[in-house]
Amino acid sequence: MLRAFGQEVWLADGPATAVAGFPYPTRMAVIRLADRALFIWSPVPLSHDLRAAVEGLGEVRYLVAPNALHHLFIAEWREAYPAARMFAPPGLRARRRDLAFDGDLGDGPAPEWADEIDQVVVRGNLITSEVVFFHRPSRTAIFTDLIQHFSPTAFAGWRAVVARLDLMTAPEPEVPRKFRTAFVGRKAARAALRRILAWPVEKVIMAHAPPVETDGQAFIARAFRWLVR
Repeated sequence: MLRAFGQEVWLADGPATAVAGFPYPTRMAVIRLADRALFIWSPVPLSHDLRAAVEGLGEVRYLVAPNALHHLFIAEWREAYPAARMFAPPGLRARRRDLAFDGDLGDGPAPEWADEIDQVVVRGNLITSEVVFFHRPSRTAIFTDLIQHFSPTAFAGWRAVVARLDLMTAPEPEVPRKFRTAFVGRKAARAALRRILAWPVEKVIMAHAPPVETDGQAFIARAFRWLVR
């Protein structure tokens, strides 16, 4: 269930979650920092086997929801690891008033991981503001919903038509059309993209697309070419 992806980075896939009848697979990333603290990005359900595998890597210390849509399982991780610090992206505190967050994710990394992980908030989107991360040692960028890719056979009937029109089943991962349309604050989005493209990205992790393992910076530039025109 937990598989190595890059230097001090592991991935785990969870069950699909239905959104408007569309099955979205879930994926989390685990980053082990130099002091063996574990940074848990977008947690999936915490099974017994996953818990054992994660605890074999180090101490769960940071729980991160990367946008206001990816929070369904973070509470069970907080219950399992009450000493871990839980961080909210823009908009999530208001949505999850039942959760006591320890910090907020902003345009710069928290001091706890600033030496190894950079971050920027991609703002200006009506659907959600997404925090994109960059793990320096592995040269890995981490996106959540802004870039997606599904197999052409993942959906049936009218959902397959909608997915095709939305670019969810395009030949390579793309920013879905619904997100493109929702970028009403393009100046803010372009500013965030400039920061992302300045990172020396080699690999890219996405919640809803297969990982990219080479030439990540060029891949991101292609995915957002419509924004910089």
